[in-house]
Amino acid sequence: MALRFGPDVSTTETDYGTVLLDQRSGNYWELNPTGTLVVKTLLDGGEEAAAIDALVSEFDIDRTRAEQDVTTLVRELRDAGLVS
Repeated sequence: MALRFGPDVSTTETDYGTVLLDQRSGNYWELNPTGTLVVKTLLDGGEEAAAIDALVSEFDIDRTRAEQDVTTLVRELRDAGLVS
């Protein structure tokens, strides 16, 4: 499922990944390069399977671990109210 950040979420890419700012609460989130790749894939309209494929292709990670990482990241972003 594709993701979309809420209107109160600002993002900035850094040399180390991506920083998210929830302007409602003032809380920051820092995504490492793997998290950044997952979020970019999903924001571009990709499904979770595409994000998993991207992780396996780009990083030295097995498919099971990639699936867990994508599922966990998406759940945490949703639970925090950052994405829909």
